Amino acid sequence: MSNIISGNVINENHLANIKFSGELLEKIKKQSADAVSELCDNARLREGAIFIVGCSSSEVAGELIGTFSSPDIASAIYDGVQSILVPRKIRLAAQCCEHLNRAVIIDGCYPDAVNVVPQPKAGGSFATAAYNSFSHPTALETIKADAGIDIGGTLIGMHLKHVAVPVRLATKHIGNAVVIAARTRPKFIGGVRAAYDESLL
Repeated sequence: MSNIISGNVINENHLANIKFSGELLEKIKKQSADAVSELCDNARLREGAIFIVGCSSSEVAGELIGTFSSPDIASAIYDGVQSILVPRKIRLAAQCCEHLNRAVIIDGCYPDAVNVVPQPKAGGSFATAAYNSFSHPTALETIKADAGIDIGGTLIGMHLKHVAVPVRLATKHIGNAVVIAARTRPKFIGGVRAAYDESLL
């Protein structure tokens, strides 16, 4: 897939007028669902697990991160992600961009919530889509997720439990964005004489 917008300078006033084909958005939705499904299986995620997604819709569109925030692309990714997580009762945490210090948006009530409402250019289109779709959207400064995907180099590591383990997915791109995935495992303790539960490795 080639860049949707050519050239190095993008007029932000023009972005609102860009429309993406239904075929392209469906492809992005399917790629997102495929990546999440594979990682959920690989990580053996159970009901109640937290799945972090960092997403640059700009990178998905083939542009530099932070330069082409697209609500249409973000919504397609959100729909694909939730088509897998919701039936499995796994909770989505949507990472905001650096302008909100990579805070996360999650559904539900949390005592350590902070007050911010993500926007496409201050939080990111994916976090905005999640905020607008959740029943009780809540912003948190940090969270410890069980697994997650990074779409376009958004650096989700700060929100993963120790110990993070990289996972190589068959779906290596969503649109033009590189996909990096990770699961987590419990820390080993006890030293050389200890025995470990193989199912948790």
